[in-house]
Amino acid sequence: MYAVIASGGKQYRVEQGDRLRVERLDAEEGAEIELDRVLLVGDGDQVTVGTPVVEGSKVAATVKGHGRHRKIRVVKFKRRKNYLRRHGHRQSFTELEIKSITAG
Repeated sequence: MYAVIASGGKQYRVEQGDRLRVERLDAEEGAEIELDRVLLVGDGDQVTVGTPVVEGSKVAATVKGHGRHRKIRVVKFKRRKNYLRRHGHRQSFTELEIKSITAG
């Protein structure tokens, strides 16, 4: 069984036992959370597509930790104009382990 969930403005295809990194969530490390924005649930040949979410479906996950991705460097410059701007960014994430998928 698999599901497509929405979290942090992005969509993820998950199965039981998967580990994934989503945008940072307000949850303690080791906490059990439920993701209720389930957009699609598939079980073999049977696929249920939500409008926009599948009613009654939930994905249970455990928070494994928080962290930050590696640094992305952004450089803007204009040649021969003495213009150079450097900027770095590190995005925060929450690592989740999917425990179960409940179809509605």
